Amino acid sequence: MVVNQTVELVKLWGAYEAQHPGASIEDFCRYQLAQNVKSESYGKPKGELRPDLNGQLVILLRRIGKFHIAYSNKALEGTGLDQMEEFGILVTIYNQKNPIKSEAIYNNIMELSSGSNMLIRLKKRGLVSEYDDEQDKRVKRLKLTAKGEATLLTAKEVVLKVARMMVNDLSDEQKRLCIQLLSPIDRRFSGLFQKQRAKSFDDIYLENVG
Repeated sequence: MVVNQTVELVKLWGAYEAQHPGASIEDFCRYQLAQNVKSESYGKPKGELRPDLNGQLVILLRRIGKFHIAYSNKALEGTGLDQMEEFGILVTIYNQKNPIKSEAIYNNIMELSSGSNMLIRLKKRGLVSEYDDEQDKRVKRLKLTAKGEATLLTAKEVVLKVARMMVNDLSDEQKRLCIQLLSPIDRRFSGLFQKQRAKSFDDIYLENVG
């Protein structure tokens, strides 16, 4: 006897709603997708160190990030930029309409010293210039030179090609789902990272996890 899939779906929703009062249909859909993910056995087989579920996800994101940086740096060869971080700085200056130096640096999650050194190199190459803020002469603002804008637009094309290559195996729906699931993490730490820089990790952990 063939089970009507609509009836089966209604049963699944009913069971889920009973366990998760107030949950949305989107929550239910994400839950069902997660049920199809093969569960892993964590521990230390044969004396190996294995991550728990949290660790596995973070390691996966970090590895993908490293692949992305490596391929992006290779793709940027010949564009006038040496590394992906330089592209990020130029994008921030372009999008934020002449930010102060610290804003451009912290927006790219960089240390102030390394970010300042990178800006010095970009200025020497004629890609970025700085000028005094009209309200506070002690503050320096950044702007792209004509050469900097041209370099940014050239680099943008290869950076987009790398991004397309990296996620080529995912459908647009899967990409949107990934963005939806991971964006809250980005928003959370974007608002906390600079505020917590001077604190110990134990204090940071308590603030974030409780």
